[in-house]
Amino acid sequence: MTNSAAPYMTMDAKSEERPDGAKYQLLDLPWEDVLVAHVLCYLPLRHLLSLQCVSKSFRSLVQVYLANCRTFDPAQTGPCIPKEAFCSMLRDNTVLHTLSVHRCSDWITDKELLPVVGQNQQLRRVDLRGCVQLTRHALVALALGCPRLQHLCLAHCEWVDGLALRSLADRCAHMRSLDLTACRQVRDEAVGYAAARWPGLRSLSVAVNANITDTAVEEVAKRCRELEHLDLTGCLRVRNEAIRTVAEYCPKLQSLKVNHCHNVSESSLGVLRRRNVEIDVEPPLQRALVLLQDVVGFAPFINLQI
Repeated sequence: MTNSAAPYMTMDAKSEERPDGAKYQLLDLPWEDVLVAHVLCYLPLRHLLSLQCVSKSFRSLVQVYLANCRTFDPAQTGPCIPKEAFCSMLRDNTVLHTLSVHRCSDWITDKELLPVVGQNQQLRRVDLRGCVQLTRHALVALALGCPRLQHLCLAHCEWVDGLALRSLADRCAHMRSLDLTACRQVRDEAVGYAAARWPGLRSLSVAVNANITDTAVEEVAKRCRELEHLDLTGCLRVRNEAIRTVAEYCPKLQSLKVNHCHNVSESSLGVLRRRNVEIDVEPPLQRALVLLQDVVGFAPFINLQI
């Protein structure tokens, strides 16, 4: 075991001689091999940020931890994180596997995100949901610099377009889950193109997008046989024919969301229900019973008004 503390030690962190012999202080332990790997990893990020204020040595120790951190999620710091703190915390990190910045959506732009993406080519999971100030250049940067990307959330990022999605599909061959909720610039052609290159896709959301039709859904079903979760909420142009294709080609499907898909009915959903697929729309009989209970519940009030 090597002592990685030496380059970072300052006078205030050295142990002191006592009458009963030398006593080790916390910072005398090897930093990377012990403190980073077995101590700091159990502390919430907000506590680590507070720890930086104790001394220069603790500030250096926390920087070493942040430089070796595989996961970054600002949710651990509280309701929001300042732009300067974000840039400082990730300045030296080149080993990130998971990056979530949806808590930074109020201020994060390409200027803050692109350097982080550019120096972390091992990224596998990225959450950009709600980051409306980013541009398609963020997606292109992920495509060019992070070939091992497997999980990507782009919900409510209306800057995502078909061309950027195609670039991602061409270079990130191992995609397993993709959330395109409310990405309204994305159309059938781009979804079909991506599906053809991601046969291992297990989870997909194209919810809240009136541009998505049966064409895209059928292409996904035929190309992505490993699909387990599909969210079509609010896709008003999706019809029963597409759902039947999903039922035929996706034997591993576990959940399907079709709420507000007014052209999808029980005639296609029934096949999936019999396979115990979780569906967010109740069967007609159950819906009728709920409505009847509501009517019965209001009956005394109605009679009272009369």
